[in-house]
Amino acid sequence: MTSLWQLVELPAVRWAGLALVLGAIGLPIVGVIIIGLDIMPVRFAMMHVALLGIAVGLLTGLDPLVCAIVACGLSGAALTPLAGKPSGLSGAMGLLMSLAIAAALLVLSVSGVNAAGAFELLWGSILATRPGDVVLLGVLAVVVPGLFLMRRRQLALLLHDRELAAVSGVRVDRLTLVLLVVVAVSVAGAIRLTGALLVDALTLLPALAARRLAHSLRAMAFWAVGIGISVNLAGFVVALVFDWPPGPVLVLVAGLVTLAAHLVPAPGVRLAH
Repeated sequence: MTSLWQLVELPAVRWAGLALVLGAIGLPIVGVIIIGLDIMPVRFAMMHVALLGIAVGLLTGLDPLVCAIVACGLSGAALTPLAGKPSGLSGAMGLLMSLAIAAALLVLSVSGVNAAGAFELLWGSILATRPGDVVLLGVLAVVVPGLFLMRRRQLALLLHDRELAAVSGVRVDRLTLVLLVVVAVSVAGAIRLTGALLVDALTLLPALAARRLAHSLRAMAFWAVGIGISVNLAGFVVALVFDWPPGPVLVLVAGLVTLAAHLVPAPGVRLAH
């Protein structure tokens, strides 16, 4: 039986491990933003948009992941004007999901592109991580925490009350645009690791656990990153040791940690701090 250390020496395993660590630095903070803006359905909308981008990439011969990222980024930007509406983003994201999946299936059907390849990328494969994927996650690991630290007070106001943020001088529309694009691109960037359908393991679950343990927005972000790194490394090691598929193992480990966190009395999050 191959030992864990022998597996770690494999380049594919090293790239995957590095990608998981980098992903755990930026993506859990994206989860904090998703929870704060109450836009959890955006994950599902971006998954469908990512499939459309992948289909277009396979059709044109361009990198499917790059096409997925561009499609998600443009969609996130397009949703910005609706963020301040009383109806919120839920209806718009439902429409976006329907249109994106219909367009993706149409492109795959009429072009003769191998649909199995598109859905395989959508499901993800951590051990198929490429240097380009690591670079993207590295950029997100710098940009997302940097944005959070530089705009923490404005973010706190926006996540707490949009109208209060506006009267306090926060450029709400511009900040919302940036956040939605970051969320959309981050969801697309995580596709290679766990797949779009399992992206919650990298984004939402660490943030949900952190919300239960933290007493402020800053603490929630630090908790989310710490939990994300621990969960990713632990789940990856378990998957390697038992020769299990990493994606589902990561989700299960993250889910168990989130459930355990909810057994701890919550101090409550004070977004203004």
